[in-house]
Amino acid sequence: MFETLVSTDRALARHRDGPLAEQRNRYLLHCADQGGTRESLRLRARSILWVAEHMSPNDFGKVDASRLHEIVYGSVSLATPAPTTAATLVSFARPWLKYLGWWPQVEDSIPFAPALEHFVAWMRDERGLTQCTIDQWQYRTSKFLHWCSDTGRDLATLRPQDIDAYFVTYGAQRWSRISAGHIATMLRVFFRHTASIGACSAALACSIQGNRRYALEALPYALSWDDVRRVIATTSSDTERDIRDRAILLLLAVYGLRRGEVASLRLDQIDQLGGQLHIWRLKRRQPQIYPLVPSVGEALSRYINDVRPSVTHAEVFIRVQAPRIPILATAIYTIVSRRLRALDIQAAHLGPHALRHSCAAKLLADGLTLKEIGDHLGHRSTSATMTYTKVDLASLRQVGDFDLGGLQ
Repeated sequence: MFETLVSTDRALARHRDGPLAEQRNRYLLHCADQGGTRESLRLRARSILWVAEHMSPNDFGKVDASRLHEIVYGSVSLATPAPTTAATLVSFARPWLKYLGWWPQVEDSIPFAPALEHFVAWMRDERGLTQCTIDQWQYRTSKFLHWCSDTGRDLATLRPQDIDAYFVTYGAQRWSRISAGHIATMLRVFFRHTASIGACSAALACSIQGNRRYALEALPYALSWDDVRRVIATTSSDTERDIRDRAILLLLAVYGLRRGEVASLRLDQIDQLGGQLHIWRLKRRQPQIYPLVPSVGEALSRYINDVRPSVTHAEVFIRVQAPRIPILATAIYTIVSRRLRALDIQAAHLGPHALRHSCAAKLLADGLTLKEIGDHLGHRSTSATMTYTKVDLASLRQVGDFDLGGLQ
């Protein structure tokens, strides 16, 4: 690997003859397989070589954070690195040491882990919930269990007053009224299951009363179609990031996809010749076939054929930086939010779901029925689409007059 990164015999000899050559070479090959560019690999190779040259034999096998700081910042050599260089050395050395298994892993232990693991297995194996729902409920439940541990409460002796205290002391400054209602529902399910295995009192689930909610109380938070066009226009350059993000934004705005549906989109779901897009709808748990809109098809084709890295992953959208792996659903939020905020667009929510709402509002303005809009968005029932009717229809009609510039 070294010979592909350096151009002189002297530099090559230093890399080959330096300490831990085999461990460094193996790691660089791993980084190359993950899609690292030649320039990033060269910098990485120089950095870990410097660290290896300043390690002592006692460091081989285990280096923690304080020892790495001592190696880099406590060097007494004549070539003591500048602060910015030292920071670079640390940032590259840490993943190398982790790859070798030499970096002590501090496990984030979750209090009452057996109860949480049993709950997750039950959601997955018996209830058959989607992975997205399982992840969200696992995260929310672990937050509650951490709070119990931090406040000296035990799951087996928990009382209804303790749950009230959680909502008052922890949730009051963090959750909206609707979010609090969702968390109350989640905890009620968790305690009902946990009581069934004898890990807590059976009275806890019944003691949780959700707050009052009203049908259609929340307004939709669609962006104007003009703002949708503006955010898509920010992806007009020829960089890999912009070409990728343009395809992502179009999928969100034109088809109203959820972020998880975009992140999980695979190459075999795009039929360019047949002009079809096959989407696995997370909530319906079944595939849905759409006509491939020309503007979306062009954006997808340009990304896949021109700039998408050559990786073995089946997912369409890949990280721009190494490791070259499929992007996560959480990254979709970052992509959308960053571009909306850069344009100073004002809205209640600045994420991918705002584009989904914008899609629904545009369809409503174009005269589609709630059933048709619900089918387009992958809703399981018409009631899920009702929130989009609580808008100013006269204003929405103006959206239909915009020049969509190929986005319709």
